Amino acid sequence: MCGLAGYLIKTGNLESSKQNIGEMLSLQKHRGPDDSGIVAINSSLNKIEIGDLNFSNPANLILGFNRLSILDLSENGHQPMISSDKSVVLMLNGEIYNAFDFKDDLLDKGCKFKSNSDTEIVLNLYLIYGLELTLQKLNGMFAICIWDSKIKKLYLIRDRFGIKPLYVFEDETRLAFSSEIKSFKALSNFKFELDHKNLDEFLMFRNLINKTLFKNIRNLNQGTYLEISENGNSKEIQYYILNNDGCIEINDSNLETTYSKALERSVQSQMLSDVKLGCQLSGGIDSSIITYFANTFNKQRNLETISILFDNKNFSEESYIDYVAKFLNIQSYKYSLNSDYYFKVFEKATWHFEQPINHPNTIGLFLLSEKAKSHVTVLLSGEGADETLSGYSKFLNYERHPFFSKRFLLNLVQNRKYLVNYLRIYLKKENRIILASSFGNIGLIKEIKSDFNFENAVKERKLILSSFTKKSNLYRKYDIATYLPDLLMRQDKMSMAFSIENRVPFLDNYLVNLALSIEDKYLIKKKRSTLEGKFILKEICSKIFNSRFSYRKKQGFSIPLREFFGSEEFKLLWDTKIKPGVINRKIFKIEPVEKWLININKAENFQIDAIWQIFTFEVWAQQYLDNDRNS
Repeated sequence: MCGLAGYLIKTGNLESSKQNIGEMLSLQKHRGPDDSGIVAINSSLNKIEIGDLNFSNPANLILGFNRLSILDLSENGHQPMISSDKSVVLMLNGEIYNAFDFKDDLLDKGCKFKSNSDTEIVLNLYLIYGLELTLQKLNGMFAICIWDSKIKKLYLIRDRFGIKPLYVFEDETRLAFSSEIKSFKALSNFKFELDHKNLDEFLMFRNLINKTLFKNIRNLNQGTYLEISENGNSKEIQYYILNNDGCIEINDSNLETTYSKALERSVQSQMLSDVKLGCQLSGGIDSSIITYFANTFNKQRNLETISILFDNKNFSEESYIDYVAKFLNIQSYKYSLNSDYYFKVFEKATWHFEQPINHPNTIGLFLLSEKAKSHVTVLLSGEGADETLSGYSKFLNYERHPFFSKRFLLNLVQNRKYLVNYLRIYLKKENRIILASSFGNIGLIKEIKSDFNFENAVKERKLILSSFTKKSNLYRKYDIATYLPDLLMRQDKMSMAFSIENRVPFLDNYLVNLALSIEDKYLIKKKRSTLEGKFILKEICSKIFNSRFSYRKKQGFSIPLREFFGSEEFKLLWDTKIKPGVINRKIFKIEPVEKWLININKAENFQIDAIWQIFTFEVWAQQYLDNDRNS
């Protein structure tokens, strides 16, 4: 797990100094504190220069890398990595879990290796098989940059599910890319600008599916690569199509066994590490099962787990965390999150997150990663189980009549001022599916942003939804494509803020394909007259732990926001910094928010959510839109 950065100059003066790339790397040094490297390329002369000196030949392509050493801690794993004939330069952020499966084949074909890193294997796979075949072989999480001087093309590649970020900025003179947006601040004559056209979608869903709130900056779509010529012309090519997954034939009577064995293999493959590895344990069934399998394959018998607790017992799953730790006889580290810490680190966490912090529990992950650093370098987490196995309550709601549910009645109340418009939208099934992942509601958003446009907020999501032709797993695929990427970016940014690599075994290539091959009727079933999602995983969990542990109300990773907003720390921050900023920015109306804050104990939950969005947006805007430099 590392950080990469670089830029291709399309027109204008070529680079002769390492200053800009050096600053780009410095701004994301936390991603890779162990080593760094710079390569300068003059594509017309086919000249590649390595090192930290000024370039003897002006360069139009500059590549830089920060390394967090996980596999092969020696200098042999240094990046950017260059082929022996100096025709190809490659950078890889992430881990390829099946890389060493190909090493014997590559040795038979005459490849020679100087390291035990997965990066060198990927480099040789590219040299032997080319890009398309290589990408079909890779199972892992990655952002990859390849320069091939023989064909004079630059490739930027992102993994199937968007586990690793790869941001692209482009203007008339250059195309730049980086693992983190903040690195673009180092580019000459660069300034962050708000992209107003994306605000409606962000307010509705709290994420933008690979777009950003900045003009001209996007996260490369998952499962795609960008092919860029030396003059900067580019085209995006999709190498993985989610709609094609879900084609494995499974014996229905052996579903639990088949899935359990596949998950076990995934965890085992992701235990590969030359540094200490542990688990992110929330107490929920997903992370508990991952911890169980990880403990099984931990040869050193020193597995450790990291957990976050809350002083408010209504938001705590400490008893389940303790149960797992005792059951497995492992070391469990638990840390409490309180309002003092919350507001103390909020700006720092926002700086690392690079967008308004959309989910309140993000600060919990920030604390977890900070504390984990003193124990481990790699963490396994349970992300991806809910999306692939119908774990969220919205999947249960799809099984019920859309007009006879508590959610529908609540939405009617929340949208009472725009009732006719809301009903017109809700009557369409595609809108109901899309709105199931929303956090805002039309009536509330219009109160704080009068020009909000619903169709603008959902237009891209409608296109994504219509791209899925296999209806049996439509809802899960839609969630994997639209909801999961943002959660993965949250995991990446918060863990990498403290140089922690976060791995997600539920998103193994085969395991996702297998999950999507399981019919919905086997994932959503009744247990003791209660409709349960993620049924197969809960049955597996029951056999490992017990039924009571497995079949309990899903609690999630919640934050007591009402308490935080009622604290003296927040009131001071609001009056001195947030409120003046909101007024001066003139994007949102402050009056309704002020009214809710004054009566915070009587404010409805959806109003609390609106306060959160205004607050987090302003903190982010002051850091990224108002300041020329930040650190």
